[in-house]
Amino acid sequence: MEKVNQTFFLSHGSPTLSIDDTLEARQFFKSWTHKVLPQKPKSILVISAHWDTKFPSVNTVLRNNTIHDFYGFPDPMYKLKYEAPGAIELGKRVKELLMKEGGMKRVDEDTKRGLDHGAWVPLMLMYPEADIPICQLSVQSNQNGSYHYNMGKALASLKDEGVLIIGSGSATHNLRKLDFNITNGSSVPWALEFDHWLKDSLLQGRYGDVNEWEERAPNAKMAHPWPEHLYPLHVAMGAAGEDAKAEQIHTSWQLGTLSYSSYSFTSSP
Repeated sequence: MEKVNQTFFLSHGSPTLSIDDTLEARQFFKSWTHKVLPQKPKSILVISAHWDTKFPSVNTVLRNNTIHDFYGFPDPMYKLKYEAPGAIELGKRVKELLMKEGGMKRVDEDTKRGLDHGAWVPLMLMYPEADIPICQLSVQSNQNGSYHYNMGKALASLKDEGVLIIGSGSATHNLRKLDFNITNGSSVPWALEFDHWLKDSLLQGRYGDVNEWEERAPNAKMAHPWPEHLYPLHVAMGAAGEDAKAEQIHTSWQLGTLSYSSYSFTSSP
């Protein structure tokens, strides 16, 4: 079985990514197996910003249903389905690692939940065949960046088992500040400043600063009034290891304040 030596943080932007061909990010996700990761993983673990629970939870289902957890969007989006197989074994392994390696006292299993749009929208573009088993792991917005980084560290050995670890969130996420007058893919200064700080910190390996982003980053509260869309990044970072090399694999903007900046983390041998 082939090891996976990279983890990823993907900015999944707006649910319209599922149908809007004018979005640059859509082309990026569609080119995934050609340009980013030709290797086919054994299974995929997705940490999505759209599953936020008090205690870490994994979904253990035979087949993933498609959760349309967004409101007021065009009708065709509610008809989309991505029914990839579940990864029950992986879910149980995640639970075991979080408790043994991560010292978590409680990890829940959800035997009904499928994939939320933070998971299925990008995956539908990346792996349209829907033939790779997928398990989701929740974030805990009542915790901090270091907590999620350590969560990732506990899961690092999954890479050796052929598991692709993806954090799906957003480099910036303030839905109250979306600017519908900006349609050309440009960005507003406060969002760009945060996005650049994040990129520089990651590429320079300053993972400690990223763990403490609320204190360190410019415009932190403006870019993320709530932290759940950044925490998947911390899990991906932690799972790659301290000496991992970060690379920005995509960047584009939607409505002035929504960044699609996405990153790979390559583990040192």
